[in-house]
Amino acid sequence: MIKILKYSFFDLIRSRWSYVYLLFYLIIGFALLFLNNNLSKAIITLMNIVVVLVPMIGTIFGVMYYYSSQEFTELLLAQPIKRRTIFLGQYLGIALSLSFSLLVGLGIPFLAYGLMQSGEIWNFGLLLIVGTFLTFIFVALAFAISLRNENKIKGFGYGILLWLFMAVIYDGLFLILLVTFDDYPLDKFTLAASFLNPIDLSRILILLKLDISALLGYTGALFQQYFGTGTGMIMSLSSLAIWTVVPMWMIVRSSGKKDF
Repeated sequence: MIKILKYSFFDLIRSRWSYVYLLFYLIIGFALLFLNNNLSKAIITLMNIVVVLVPMIGTIFGVMYYYSSQEFTELLLAQPIKRRTIFLGQYLGIALSLSFSLLVGLGIPFLAYGLMQSGEIWNFGLLLIVGTFLTFIFVALAFAISLRNENKIKGFGYGILLWLFMAVIYDGLFLILLVTFDDYPLDKFTLAASFLNPIDLSRILILLKLDISALLGYTGALFQQYFGTGTGMIMSLSSLAIWTVVPMWMIVRSSGKKDF
């Protein structure tokens, strides 16, 4: 698996799209720090960018890499190598290369601004952790979708639809349900529904760490009320870890059943 991981990692890290992805975060980081001149405000703004953009990029890269490397994958499948080794190696290579671009692209401007001497270092570290989790989650989901769909258009369409649902539609449906059934106690339902969307979980996690009550929203306020800041953060991180493991299990399961 290590050899396949290294090949996928270096193959992607040398591609122009990885440079574009890294350069984008470099520009965004320097621009936000120049305009805000405040690390805390820059982190809050970055949160809104990261929780939407990172899942989208992870989904697109995951689907594109799977279909573009099919011939190489078939060659590997002809060798005495376990299927799960091949696909997990490719998946980890993509996720690690995207995470590397994210960490370097955001890390350079903030370190240059003096992050190490600031009290915001832990908040920024949490932002990077959340971004890495989202990368691993959505690349895994993209791979799982691609494995189940031979047709490239269908695979790409389902991947984008999944991202769109979790990033935009989910919150809209959630709000409609809250407004429609506002006469009923929905606290437990709201908490349960939050765990079903890694993007919402990531947003709540960062806001809990920043301790900004005005921006927490209904779900974030419930997390703080029921679990408190510390326990709420642990539960959110644990849920993101589960969201990472489950799609990986789907990749292993789908690759084992798929007829190549």
